[in-house]
Amino acid sequence: MTPMARPDLSVRLAGIELKNPIIAASGTFGYGVEFEDIVHLDRLGGLVVKGLSKEPMTGNPPPRLFETAAGMLNAIGLQNIGAQAFLDEKLPALRARKNVVVFANVFGYTRPDYEHTIEILNQGDGIAAYELNVSCPNTASGGIQFGSDPLLLDEVVRTAKRVSARPLIVKLSPNVTSIAQMAYVAQEAGADAISLVNTFLAMAIDAQTRRPRIANVTAGLSGPAIKPIALRMVYDAAHAVKIPIIGMGGITTAEDVIEFMLAGASAVQVGTASYFDPVATETLVEELSHYCREHRIEQLADLTGGLLTD
Repeated sequence: MTPMARPDLSVRLAGIELKNPIIAASGTFGYGVEFEDIVHLDRLGGLVVKGLSKEPMTGNPPPRLFETAAGMLNAIGLQNIGAQAFLDEKLPALRARKNVVVFANVFGYTRPDYEHTIEILNQGDGIAAYELNVSCPNTASGGIQFGSDPLLLDEVVRTAKRVSARPLIVKLSPNVTSIAQMAYVAQEAGADAISLVNTFLAMAIDAQTRRPRIANVTAGLSGPAIKPIALRMVYDAAHAVKIPIIGMGGITTAEDVIEFMLAGASAVQVGTASYFDPVATETLVEELSHYCREHRIEQLADLTGGLLTD
């Protein structure tokens, strides 16, 4: 058999060209620069920085992480340095590295918070798009409050779209009755793409002390444990919208990436995998290339939505 030429892993997302579909997920990759000594950032499709708010946030008290069977609980609480400090202290270092696609995750407690944070970030250069976080389950207000109510979701997306100088990706919560409905609401409100899913609301208890494992009591569950549900939700959302989808939830192998794309994702985000293997994102890019050569897939983007059900 004639050796196959190097496969084309490039994908297009909300008008943005990515060299491959592997994106480091928000909250698991710092601000990107923390990984530059171990990961070649320019080999990734892109990276999403930690959720950014109008003002700095300290997050939740510890303990904030707990390993579970096939997954991880986290209740970091969106600790971050604030949007302006990101522009001043982190973004210049990312801009200095050519061919690195940077997405800024945006968070707020109120609609004006989202608006003001985006207005601050609009002043910076080198951000490809905003990812609107309406799905964090680990804060007292905001976050999932918007992502679980269709009316509030519509309002916050329209507000963000009105002030945004860049494409808008809306990150959806799985903690809803119908992910298809929420995806459709985000699309109709102006989203250029959606990403899903964020973590599942969960908890763990220490039977000996009879106390919660996480100081916040509840936390977000991520990792391979949630993959089958996340995959189904991407499939449901893909049948409800026409805008691109970024899939996430327990992705650790090239085959996982292929599955999410067949379900309807144009790209994927890798999160928890980076905790147990800091170079997981870059390794996945190489594994994906090998997978495509082995299975003679010339154009990876052609797989999106290609699930056979008959």
